[in-house]
Amino acid sequence: MPEAASTRAVIGDSEFDRDTAVTRRSPGVYDIGLSAGWTIINAVNGGYLLAVLGRALADTLAHPDPFTISAHYLTASQPGPAVIRTDTVRTGRTLSTGQASLFQYDDEGREVERIRVLASYGDLTTLPDDVRTTAVPPVFPAMDQCFGPEDGPTPVDGSSAITDRLMLKLDPSTLGWALGAPSGKGEMRSWFGLADGRDPDPLSLLLAVDALPPTAFEIGLKGWVPTVELTVHVRHRPAPGPLRVSIATRNLAGGFLEEDAEVWDSADRLVAQSRQLARVRLG
Repeated sequence: MPEAASTRAVIGDSEFDRDTAVTRRSPGVYDIGLSAGWTIINAVNGGYLLAVLGRALADTLAHPDPFTISAHYLTASQPGPAVIRTDTVRTGRTLSTGQASLFQYDDEGREVERIRVLASYGDLTTLPDDVRTTAVPPVFPAMDQCFGPEDGPTPVDGSSAITDRLMLKLDPSTLGWALGAPSGKGEMRSWFGLADGRDPDPLSLLLAVDALPPTAFEIGLKGWVPTVELTVHVRHRPAPGPLRVSIATRNLAGGFLEEDAEVWDSADRLVAQSRQLARVRLG
């Protein structure tokens, strides 16, 4: 872990919590200042934005934890003021479903919708312990044998502020792109945590699935890979300690690719899965 994490932050009192905090203006309406600390290239990171909307929905709905959340990214968000509007679609015994949208204003003062989300929330502490799975944790080197952004040059032009807020230690076998020799496999694996040492929780899992360098780099592409749609399934409340994130792309076609992510906790449990569709710029 980096030196910044020598004094560990706790859940509820960390930079991530402060920067995703929303202020309720009225029922279903929330204000937030999107932090420039979570930007990459020239836009606010999609996982951070999903956590922001996830926090607003947790305040709106009758259940505390995201079970499944799907976001469509309509326009690029920028640091600064934003408004979130939420609605409860249905409240049941085990799940509550809601929707949320985040808005900002353009240069002419017109309201612009940035993201629209549909989500179902429940209580992860009530789930049964029975697990039947063929999924296995990703195997890659120990953290001290992996490499972070601080170990190499900045891979792309523009802001990389988000990397200062994360603990990323990438599997060397997925770092060919950083050496000018991408593998072509479309895989990315990394240890993941927050730089201030805060342990993971369900909301930070929404960030984790979208925080690694894009798999497009290992395919041999460069530049911004904006998310079009992202769906996350949260399966367990994560145990304390670093996470392992594994992301793979099997198909790039027509200028779009998918990224399938798995997030494993320190207890070797699959705690989150996601799929996103992203746009790439060819040539």
